[in-house]
Parts: sequence; C-alpha cells; structure tokens
Amino acid sequence: MMSVRSEISPTEPTIIMSRIYDAPRSLVFEAITSPALLQRWLVGPGWTMPVCEVDLRPEGRFRYVWRKSGKDMGMSGTFREIVPPERIVHTEIFDEDWTGGETEVTTTLRESNGRTTLSMTVRYASAAAREAALKTGMVDGMSATYDTLAELLANGSMQR
Repeated sequence: MMSVRSEISPTEPTIIMSRIYDAPRSLVFEAITSPALLQRWLVGPGWTMPVCEVDLRPEGRFRYVWRKSGKDMGMSGTFREIVPPERIVHTEIFDEDWTGGETEVTTTLRESNGRTTLSMTVRYASAAAREAALKTGMVDGMSATYDTLAELLANGSMQR
C-alpha cells in the first residue's frame, strides 16, 4: 500500500507519497515512463487510457486521457528534468483545472537489494489546491493504481 503524508504548513502545499516495489529501479523507471506499460497499470477500476503520449526528454511533453463510462479526463504536462533511472521532475495540469493551477511532481527511485522505493512529491499551486485535491479521493485512486503496478512487477507481467 502506498503511504501518503500531507504537509500541514500553508507554506508547503505538498503531498508526499512513497511505495516500495520488489523490482529493480530500471524496471520501475520503464514502467512509469513507457506508454505501453503506463496504459496497463495507471488506470483505476473501470477506467481505460485511450491516449498515452510521452516525449521523455527535458522540455518534452506528455498527454494522458482516461475514460470511464464514456467520459474523458485529460491531463498534460512538461518534463523539466530526467535522470534515468533515478529522478523525473515534471509539471502537470488537468484539462478541467480542478487543482487550481499547474502542479510540479518530483519522482525519485532508490534501489536497495533489488527493491525500489518510489517517492513522489506533488507540489500544488497553493495549500487550498492541495486540500481540494485530497478531497477528490486522489490518494485512494493513486494507491489503487500503484497496487496494480506492484502486482504486475511481482508476477513479471511488465514486459511490453
């Protein structure tokens, strides 16, 4: 299960999440950056991801569109920093800007004894935006998708 901690200080509008995977970080890095693999795990129950475009380079863009019951939810962003297989910094914003502006996401991968700790810091435009995001159930949704990733990594199903 992904552990989640929300910063309390109004000057730090962040959510910090982490998860340990029984897989080498090179495989986890590929799973979080490859469109073919993202479409297999970055979806919640009943959701599909008909659009998954990733231009994995600094200033490269990405675009995700999820679909459930005929309704789409889209998100776009720009990669700011990429250090394979250990760090990615990107921005993101949903088409229907329910988070109050662009967020910055820093993902780090640390490997020890064949296990990888993925840590993600999501910095919102404001503390109010962070609180609004928390009220959407995004933590539960992210936990479910990262549980799916753990299952796929554990059973060796992350081959393209």
